[in-house]
Amino acid sequence: MGTARCGAARPETRSGAEGSAVRRGGAERSGAAARLPGCPAATAMQGFVEFTNRSQGRERIFRATQYTCMLLSYVIERNADNDKLVLKLKQLESSMSSGRKMFRLGNVVHALVAARKTTELPEVLPRICLTASNLTRALYFFCDTVLWLKSVGLQSDINKAKWQNWATKCYYFSLLMNLARDWYEVSWRLEQAVQEEKMKENCFWDEQHQQLNSSKCKGLHGFLFLLFQILRSHPPLLLDVVKNLCDLSGPLDTLGIYKTNPGVIGFCGLLSSLVGILTLASPHLKLKE
Repeated sequence: MGTARCGAARPETRSGAEGSAVRRGGAERSGAAARLPGCPAATAMQGFVEFTNRSQGRERIFRATQYTCMLLSYVIERNADNDKLVLKLKQLESSMSSGRKMFRLGNVVHALVAARKTTELPEVLPRICLTASNLTRALYFFCDTVLWLKSVGLQSDINKAKWQNWATKCYYFSLLMNLARDWYEVSWRLEQAVQEEKMKENCFWDEQHQQLNSSKCKGLHGFLFLLFQILRSHPPLLLDVVKNLCDLSGPLDTLGIYKTNPGVIGFCGLLSSLVGILTLASPHLKLKE
């Protein structure tokens, strides 16, 4: 009977080799599962999910789509055979604009909180520029909310042209304040670069070499070269300048200050949207306040 019990128990046990194979297989499967999230495709998908989970991420995707439609419709509208495609692109552009207004609901509070934070900045000019920019952005978002109420039919008696003009002026002033802050950053770095050049020149004993270095930084060509070097060595500042300059095209055209065409506005808006997506996905590329 003891032998029978031992014999009955043997089929439930595995040999050492089989157990090792099972353990190795389980370890390989667990190792593969551990390696899967680290692969480039999985990392990219995870980053995309995190980006689109934020309302800012979705708004910027909508913005890029809106200006892409504007650019494409301008490029192909001269061909009479593409009337239907142009109409569809303009309808999609209008839908993206309405969707963006919905995503921006509540941004008034965000802008006011940002304005409160910027009042605590230690340097005077950035504090004034950024606070004024955030306050006017809050006004812009308020006007944008009123326009959204008009577009969905909740307030039909709103003067759309008047509120749109106010929104454009607020947005335009906010951009000017951002560019003033950018110029402050650039001029500060230009001053630092010039001082470094002077220190280097003082280290040279050869007078001819000193003349070469001093003439290199003189004139418009030297200034542009130095500006290029500064922007190239500070990507967040370069991206912020590009974004603000591109965003200016829309208000300048709407307010009649500098008339362009939908193609230019679409291209500038698309470029600005791509920069916004890049800085949101990679926060280290965003200019710090």
